[in-house]
Amino acid sequence: MPSRYGDTGHGPATSGLWSATRLGSPNPLWGSNGVAFGPDGRLHVAQFLAGQISAVDLASGEVEVVVPMGGPVHSPDDLAFGADGSMYIADLVPGRVWRRSPGGAYSLVSDQVKVPNGITCVGDRLFVNEMRPCGRLWELFPDGGDPVVLTDGLALGNAMQRGPDGHLYYPHMVTGQVWRIAPDGGEPQLVAEDVHEPVAVRFDLGGVMHVLSRGEAGLVTRIDLHTTGGRSLVTSGITGLDNAAFDAENRMYVSSFASGGITELLPDGRTRTLVPRGLDGPYGVTVDLKGTVYAADHYRLAEPGRPDAAREVPGREARFEAAPSGAATRALLTFAHGLVSDGRLLHLTSQYGQVRTHDPERGTTRVRASGLDRPTGITVGPDGGLVVAESGAGRVLAIAGDDTVGVLAEGFDRPVDVAHDAEGRCYVTDEVRGAVLRIVRQETGEGVEVVVEGLDAPQGLTVLDEELYWVETGTRRLRSVSLVSGDAVRTEAEDLPVGLPPGGGPRPDPALFTHGMPGLPRPFAGLTAAPDGSLLLSADGEGTVIRLTPRRPGPTKERPSGRRPSE
Repeated sequence: MPSRYGDTGHGPATSGLWSATRLGSPNPLWGSNGVAFGPDGRLHVAQFLAGQISAVDLASGEVEVVVPMGGPVHSPDDLAFGADGSMYIADLVPGRVWRRSPGGAYSLVSDQVKVPNGITCVGDRLFVNEMRPCGRLWELFPDGGDPVVLTDGLALGNAMQRGPDGHLYYPHMVTGQVWRIAPDGGEPQLVAEDVHEPVAVRFDLGGVMHVLSRGEAGLVTRIDLHTTGGRSLVTSGITGLDNAAFDAENRMYVSSFASGGITELLPDGRTRTLVPRGLDGPYGVTVDLKGTVYAADHYRLAEPGRPDAAREVPGREARFEAAPSGAATRALLTFAHGLVSDGRLLHLTSQYGQVRTHDPERGTTRVRASGLDRPTGITVGPDGGLVVAESGAGRVLAIAGDDTVGVLAEGFDRPVDVAHDAEGRCYVTDEVRGAVLRIVRQETGEGVEVVVEGLDAPQGLTVLDEELYWVETGTRRLRSVSLVSGDAVRTEAEDLPVGLPPGGGPRPDPALFTHGMPGLPRPFAGLTAAPDGSLLLSADGEGTVIRLTPRRPGPTKERPSGRRPSE
């Protein structure tokens, strides 16, 4: 698949010093959420993380952006088409509902719906529900008129649809239930219980209800409401199902918030891929003692370059056979952002305030700290404790083995990543100040000194041997400086696919919150050094991890630790 960078992204980087290879392929969809067929016959895909909507041609698999980022729509999570061909969009984070006319003009339908998510049209009528505790289900009137609340008490609503009986069917994500209500209101009725993590309710052309699960196994529960009421369960293997749509031949197409892509799901659970899945970010990246690479991918812990199992579908054209995603899901870990390996353990930050330790072998996770202000980069200090860049508070924190949190240094503008050299000195990237700083000990406490300044949004940081490396996302370059000689800053690689793709327009502030719900992920191009002497870069602009291998002649020194050499 092509890079999101288009003509500028044929290769993952340009460098005379390093050979660059991708682990997996660029992700053509920046996550995939609500899906609906438009009047042109294409499947339209809302991409919450990208702030855009794309249209997929089912015959060719071609993806075209139709609602670009940088416009009035910030974080589309679901969409529906009205009888006149208008597209209606649930813009989750700002709490807005939009109408996009067939001619492409935008108009605001409502800003009264809190955390709007599930959206559907019944003829020329428009209905939206809220993804929050005690949420409401609304009827909105695009051409004027006061909105009407049909019911409240939803336990996180989501994708809904009109059923064959004319009622609106919607999930309660928290309670594992499906409910229905008449479009003109009335008493809601419980339809199904004990449904696994329901995220979307969809009906096929035969009137059978399909309830998608947002869990790791990709379950779909089929319930025949109008005959026996019997259930059947299909396991798709697609982690983080989000939504589905049926075409005129009753074929089912599903999306995944965790890995993007569009996949046809057959009745027996087999799949064929139309748009490959991949990484939604990634953000933090690390490598363990065994050489396994992990990426923090906002909703999940992923293993790039290790595809999910492909299952071929007989009788289809070869280009439509099931394709690997390019990144296997190892755990659904919500809002995973910074990441570092520590022996058999992984430590992660969430930009919404937590630091967690995850054991991949046991599948267990424990919280080490919470209530922090947008923690980002994380590393392991010389004493075995954790060191965290608390980006929102302008501090660097130390978390001891007993989970005691202390301030190592403060007064930064926006610290993003942290790393240690062989002598245990701690370095910090500050993307607002445009500098790499070193924490130094003083008689009166901790202080900082400038290592390099005049940089353009430095983020990911690591130490390899006696060199300090960082990713300068404003100029899309990998740069370095010697920790021994202090020579001038060197450019190691250019044209890195980090940050927003060119021409994408500005995104809203990633710190944006609405009604207590988290907003968009903060861009973070992570960087780490592998035991074999290569560098691993989170190419968050295209959805890959890039391995940079030195072109220098001579043997490569192996390192015994699975931590970054800076730790």
